[in-house]
Amino acid sequence: MKLVIGLGNPGPKYGGTRHNVGFAAVDLLATRHGLQWESAPRGIESFVAKWRPGDAIVAKPLTFMNLSGTAVVGLLQFYKIEIADLLVIVDEVQLDTGRVRIRPSGSAGGHNGLKSIIASLGTDGFARLRIGVGRGDTRRDLADHVLARFEPDERPVVDEAIGKAADAAELFIAEGSSAAMNRYNRKDDAVSDNEDN
Repeated sequence: MKLVIGLGNPGPKYGGTRHNVGFAAVDLLATRHGLQWESAPRGIESFVAKWRPGDAIVAKPLTFMNLSGTAVVGLLQFYKIEIADLLVIVDEVQLDTGRVRIRPSGSAGGHNGLKSIIASLGTDGFARLRIGVGRGDTRRDLADHVLARFEPDERPVVDEAIGKAADAAELFIAEGSSAAMNRYNRKDDAVSDNEDN
């Protein structure tokens, strides 16, 4: 069984922000496949949706971004899912807006959600799919940037990237991270690793 987690901040205040593209990707998965969101069991702070019983769980932690690890650990333990079968979908400021990139492991790269998950699991050995949201004006505070909504001219590119992320998650569920990486990473990703450092 696979676990696909989209990260974001809960509540309408954060809907449509750069930080919530992980939520948008799993929401699209749920819509495509007619999945129903429900509260996670045993008081785990997350929404979950079951993808064909036995195949996968799709989830949206309801903790804030920097506390995501607690929900991830609870879900892995409850559903008895191995870390190797976990995919986390996040925003990435070090990638151009609209780029999608998958890695089988790696550092948090400054992302508070990934930091929390790595700290809670005690390992960075899980797959992550990063959706580029760009850095924007470097004079602007990074927190303000990721908590802002996309500009109208960015939306088509972002919507395409969210669709591609959902496609990649489907392939991860069916065939694993290597297949998703081979299909959805650009050829130059093999030599441009700056955002993973």
